[in-house]
Amino acid sequence: MSHIYRVFIHRRDAETRRGEWFSPRLPPRLRASAVSFGFLFFALSLSAAPADWIWSARYVITEDAQHRVIENGAVAIVGDHIVGVGTRAEIDARFQARQRLDRPEAILAPGLINTHTHAAMSLFRGIADDRKLQDWLEKFIFPAEARNVTADFVRWGTRLGCLEMLLGGTTTFTDMYYFEDVVAEAAKEAGMRGVLGETIIGFPVADAKTPADALKFTEGFLTRFRHDPLVVPAVAPHALYTNSDETLKASRALANKYDAPLVIHLSETKKENDDILAQRHMSPTRVLDSLGVLTGRTVAAHCVWVDDADMAILKARGTGVAHCPSSNMKLASGVAPVVKMLAMDIKVGLGPDGPAGSNNDFNMFEEMDLAAKLQKVTAMDPQVLPAGQALEMATIRGARALGMEKEIGSLEAGKRADLILVRIDRPNAVPLYDAVSQMVYALKADDVRDVMVNGKPVVRDAKILTLDEKAILAKAAEYRIKVSKSLE
Repeated sequence: MSHIYRVFIHRRDAETRRGEWFSPRLPPRLRASAVSFGFLFFALSLSAAPADWIWSARYVITEDAQHRVIENGAVAIVGDHIVGVGTRAEIDARFQARQRLDRPEAILAPGLINTHTHAAMSLFRGIADDRKLQDWLEKFIFPAEARNVTADFVRWGTRLGCLEMLLGGTTTFTDMYYFEDVVAEAAKEAGMRGVLGETIIGFPVADAKTPADALKFTEGFLTRFRHDPLVVPAVAPHALYTNSDETLKASRALANKYDAPLVIHLSETKKENDDILAQRHMSPTRVLDSLGVLTGRTVAAHCVWVDDADMAILKARGTGVAHCPSSNMKLASGVAPVVKMLAMDIKVGLGPDGPAGSNNDFNMFEEMDLAAKLQKVTAMDPQVLPAGQALEMATIRGARALGMEKEIGSLEAGKRADLILVRIDRPNAVPLYDAVSQMVYALKADDVRDVMVNGKPVVRDAKILTLDEKAILAKAAEYRIKVSKSLE
């Protein structure tokens, strides 16, 4: 019931008790108008549905099937779901919110979706830049992990990663690392959505001596988190070249048993492709397909060196692809044939990978920008992979790659309330002629002002609400000293 209507009822009851509803001093026509006015508010209060939040902005980029961009738009939220999307006038007429956030100088968009990363490796940021992938892994990362990775390392590294991602507008991340139960706990603490998988790899690591140990851990992880509102547990064999066929088959069987996603690295480098072709006379994609690994629940990271036949397999199996342009550029891995994948309607999302050597941050705005520009310069055609497609890859296409398009990736009634508000009143954002183009080519991660995940605000006025930023930064400084000493 609206405040105005309550005042109206109170006044009516008081005057009725005195026998003067409304005051007889008012002319009859005005008394009739006053009564009509009161009942109008009563009708409005009955027709306006309750909402927990209304967020409004200058532009709402929906990423729905019609690709609507709504000027002076708004989104209504009840609990953890979106219940209405439209113009501000439409939403205000339909809903009465307990709380609202109006940003007339912002873009309201779906939360960004990171389809491939290793969050806890934020504590290795910049440890071995400008090196080839195998050199980087074998001489730096694997030794650093062996000497430093513990549950505590993963907890603080994930907190640091989630802090950076949320402040930059990423609301969902796909992670493959160790102590993944700790990753899940840290993600939930941050209020962040995650598709999370324990790395299954063919040599001893911090929390598993054998692949069998990792598979056993994974089954417990799947059981523990399979109904969690924020965590989607996954099966995560590292790659074809780091696992036996038996381990890969067991990974697929486990994913099938729990109807879980399976995430894996695939055809990241030419060396990987050449080695497997020489050994098995098939491409990595064909080998994985022969083992039954590739399905509609698989997300394959990188896919830089896939050929037409490989892409036909990915399309036929419904496999999602996580394209990582920054990582592929920094490691000089090559250029993934993303334009061709999109033309084939393969489900392609974006990921920053990293942030240790292969990339140094979790900046999804940078990934959108580079995804578009890398394809343009490779094709020598400025029209390929336009801004709209790049933004889709960071939102609804990323959701499709993860098999979550019914829940996230667009602003539509019935979907989870994962939203971001991005400032458009800074020098880099004006003038604004095209909101979608501005999101991809002009706006930056630090333009993000507010973030909501699952109906709960987690960033407000560019400040994290769920994590202790000072404590995280202090712990990162401590680990810098510890990691540096371990490599001396």
